[in-house]
Amino acid sequence: MILVKTDVGQQVLKDRSVPLTPRQRSAFILFDGKRSVDDVIAAGTGITAEEVGQMVESGLLAPLGGQPVAPETPPVTDAAKPVPSTGAPAGSARSKQQRYKDAYPIATQLTGSLGLMGFRLNLQVEGTASFEDLVALAPKIRAAVGPEKAAALDKALND
Repeated sequence: MILVKTDVGQQVLKDRSVPLTPRQRSAFILFDGKRSVDDVIAAGTGITAEEVGQMVESGLLAPLGGQPVAPETPPVTDAAKPVPSTGAPAGSARSKQQRYKDAYPIATQLTGSLGLMGFRLNLQVEGTASFEDLVALAPKIRAAVGPEKAAALDKALND
C-alpha cells in the first residue's frame, strides 16, 4: 500500500504540533506517494508497521487515491502487547519510552524558543533516539533555558 501525507500531516511536519520521535519523523518524510509502506519500513528508519498504522489512524497519512486502508499486519490488542521493562522509579507507571515521548516535544519547544543561539542544541535534541539520550542532554537544556522553564522537562523525564 502506498501512503501520502494528508493536509494535516503536512501541517504537523511544519509546526511539530504532534510529537513524533526522530525515527517516526524520518519515516514520515519518506511517505511521498511513491514508496510503499514496506519500502519505508525497509528503509532502515526503525519504524514499525504498528507506528505507521497509528499515523494513519491519527490522520497524518492516508492511502494514495483514497483507497481503503488494509492492515499490513494484524492489529495487536492491549492484552497481546509485551509489557516493557520500564526502569522507572517505584510507583511510576510510565515506561522510559513513554517518558521520552512526553519529554521530547517539551525539549524541542524549549530549545526552539532560544532562536539562533539554541540552534545547535535543538539539533542535538532532534538527534536523540532514546530516553537515555534525552536525559544526558537535559543538563545542557536546563543551563540554556533556566531551571524554571526546564521544570516541565524535568517533570516529563522523571515522573
